[in-house]
Amino acid sequence: MKLPTDPAILLSFINTRLRDECPNLADLCRSLEIDQSTLEKKLSAIDYVYDPSCNQFV
Repeated sequence: MKLPTDPAILLSFINTRLRDECPNLADLCRSLEIDQSTLEKKLSAIDYVYDPSCNQFV
């Protein structure tokens, strides 16, 4: 699956998938076959970090 390249759209896509389909970030990355650290780096560039307590990037 090709992920959105725009960081804001990527954020929305990932948070929606986390909310609706996956109990945590590791499971989401496995299901999408993407590297978790790369995803976290892309979203940290727009000042978002993964918060496991709410299972979202905030």
